[in-house]
Amino acid sequence: MTENPPPTPPQRSLRWIVPLVIVLLLVAASGWGWHAFQQWQEKTRLQSQADAVRLQGLLDSVDALRRDQRAASARLQDAASTNRVLRDEVLGLGQRSALIEENLARLAESARQDRHALHVDEAELLLTQAAQRLEGADDLAGARRLYALAATQLEDLPSADGLNLRQALLQERNVLDAAGNGPRAEVRQRLAAVADALQTLPLHTPQSPDDAARVRPWWEIALAPFVQITPSRLSGPLTDAQRVAGADALQVELTLARAAVERGDSTALQQALDRIEHGMTRLWPDSPDLRRQRAELRALRSAPLRLGAPELGSTLQQLRTLRDGETPL
Repeated sequence: MTENPPPTPPQRSLRWIVPLVIVLLLVAASGWGWHAFQQWQEKTRLQSQADAVRLQGLLDSVDALRRDQRAASARLQDAASTNRVLRDEVLGLGQRSALIEENLARLAESARQDRHALHVDEAELLLTQAAQRLEGADDLAGARRLYALAATQLEDLPSADGLNLRQALLQERNVLDAAGNGPRAEVRQRLAAVADALQTLPLHTPQSPDDAARVRPWWEIALAPFVQITPSRLSGPLTDAQRVAGADALQVELTLARAAVERGDSTALQQALDRIEHGMTRLWPDSPDLRRQRAELRALRSAPLRLGAPELGSTLQQLRTLRDGETPL
């Protein structure tokens, strides 16, 4: 016999459960969705507020940046204006500096020329004094010192004219060095030697062997104890007073000769030497020493009293030529 299956619950009781579950699920889903939507809206609102705050901050920052930019632009414009003014001032300072440098260069050149002109004038003055010393007093030592000072003044002259002047001055200094004490000093020494030699001339001529061998006449022998006869050609008829007066006159003539030497007066020296020679023949008898001194006096008549070197004065002449021609040194 066939067993019947158990009876199944009725399908109607399960049909309303499924829609109910579905409805509940839908309700739950809707509630969750609404809650999620609310949260999303709240989050979106908060995000919007935050974004608005941030946007406002950004706008404020942008406004601040714009203000700063405008201030910076204004400052840049002011700086540009200031830079233009400073640039103009710098250009003006550069131009003024160039003018000052040019004026300083001209002043330095003028000072250099003035310094050279002053050195030339000082050298001319020193050379003029040296020429006066040589011409007036035959002072070679003083002239050498003045020439040395003039050479110092001509050392810094740069041009070819300065070189020519230094060479001419060197030639003159060599001539002075070779001249020794000078012609007047030599004449003074020779004249002093003559004056000293005159003091040693014998007043009487010693008797020669011929006179000693000569046979004296009887009247000379008879008068010998009372009278001494001396030929006039040997001693001259001079008394002691006349001899003293002649010696004094001879000293005066020697003084006049020395004065003529100091003045460089050759004519006066020759005249004084002639008078000295004439006085010598009257004061002293003829002897070899007297003849030597007379020969020395004749030699002194032709002795030069000035340096005759053509180089002397050449440097001074060149300086005056340059000064008159205004040739720049």
